[in-house]
Amino acid sequence: MARRRPGFSARLKLTLSYAGFLAVAGALLLAVVWAFLLRHVPDNSQGLLGVSPNRYLLVHTFAPAAAAAMAFLLVFGLVGGWILAGRMLAPLTRITAAARTAATGSLSHRIRMEGRRDEFRELSDAFDTMLGRLESHVAEQQRFAANASHELRTPLAISRTLLDVARKDPTRDREELLDRLDAVNSRAIGLTEALLLLSRSDRGGFARESVDLSLVAEEAAETLLPLAEQRGIALGVGGSTARAGGSPELLLRMVTNLVQNAVVHNLPAGGTVTVRTEETGATSVLRVENTGPVLAPELVPTLTEPFQRGTERVRTDEHAGVGLGLAIVHGVVRAHDGALTLTPRDGGGLVVTVRLPRA
Repeated sequence: MARRRPGFSARLKLTLSYAGFLAVAGALLLAVVWAFLLRHVPDNSQGLLGVSPNRYLLVHTFAPAAAAAMAFLLVFGLVGGWILAGRMLAPLTRITAAARTAATGSLSHRIRMEGRRDEFRELSDAFDTMLGRLESHVAEQQRFAANASHELRTPLAISRTLLDVARKDPTRDREELLDRLDAVNSRAIGLTEALLLLSRSDRGGFARESVDLSLVAEEAAETLLPLAEQRGIALGVGGSTARAGGSPELLLRMVTNLVQNAVVHNLPAGGTVTVRTEETGATSVLRVENTGPVLAPELVPTLTEPFQRGTERVRTDEHAGVGLGLAIVHGVVRAHDGALTLTPRDGGGLVVTVRLPRA
């Protein structure tokens, strides 16, 4: 950042402004006295009505007192203005100190300014809110980096272990080894693709076009119908046209992740998944509801965090995910200026509601 030349401080500028205002006000008062009083006094030896002092005497008597008053006003304006400016700018000094503390990397500091609501209090509260969100975002990114490193290291470690076992035991079945390596490699590729998609959705750099969420829901349901039938889950799609502006690819991935999540995290048999779309005012709504195990209310808000599978939600079957399904959904919804709501069902399961601006 380029260095700027030093200039007058805001406190000094306010002080000079106060002093200048008092000086101008005093000068105007003297001008009024001259314009409406002294200039009407006769300038002769008899004075006014022959008994009052004349103009010359009054001017020479009033001038020193007026000069002293002007000097007093100037000094009083400088001293009083300096004190008042300091008191007025004290909150700004606290905000500046907090900003410098945050610039060093300490985001836990808060101003918490007391007193009645004014411009400085609103600025302080806005700054505290910004620091809170920034701290939360940085902590989320740090957790994401740590979890991503762990998740990426796991398949690599498994591959290394399989190769070490193959070296020590040449008689081991080669086809079994290749199948396990292929499964581990596919999982690593899926994780990498999911991370790239999550990064893309967070950036929001995509072309927007009108997308009918009802058609997207039907396409996702058709794709996942074999999985639902395999698990004995009744999958239904209904509702009306709901158009939203966004990326067809990202919106399809969003709906697919929601439906797959609803199918996989369901009852062992006899479960249901219902997908409905509708338009409400200026909002297009997509709702995915599924049966399943009872979820603790404190667990539900954490499900959109990356690599969060939740208690009793970790799977070991062929459809085991990487914990990025709802995180990708959250990223896509956020990139489309929408809102994502997760609500546990009373009888078990989850209701996910996506609200996007209507196209």
